[in-house]
Amino acid sequence: MSDIKKTNAMRLLDQAHISYEYYEYETTDGKIDAVSVAEKIGQEPEQVFKTLVTQSPSREHFVFVIPSVSELDLKLAAKAAKQKSIEMIPLKQLLGTTGYVHGGCSPVGMKKPFPTFIDETALLYDKFCVSAGKVGLNLCLSPQALAQYLQAEFVELARFF
Repeated sequence: MSDIKKTNAMRLLDQAHISYEYYEYETTDGKIDAVSVAEKIGQEPEQVFKTLVTQSPSREHFVFVIPSVSELDLKLAAKAAKQKSIEMIPLKQLLGTTGYVHGGCSPVGMKKPFPTFIDETALLYDKFCVSAGKVGLNLCLSPQALAQYLQAEFVELARFF
């Protein structure tokens, strides 16, 4: 781990006294999906999670953090968010909504706090990894500490492939 410029997510976790490790990874090959990131940082793919931003028909936003080796079950997501239905936000709206780009979306430090849900499989691990808020940088930390900080709920969200 080299000396890096801290991201907003890292600064917020520092302020909250939440410990984490960070991992830098190469992005020039264009492989920035969570499964590729897991391989690059030497972590199990089931332990590296991706952050997905959704919206309800009334344009309310919700954040879901799920394992890299899964896809978001939209029915389970809607149930968790207590919505009739939910869909992914259009990619072109991600930066404006969250302040983050695709591949670098962290559940920590979005422009506004959105209701956040973490797949319950995170509880299987002492530490799990999420984006640090920048493509090429990941954080590994306690799922419980992150959930407490974000006021997130652990629920069943993922369909595994």
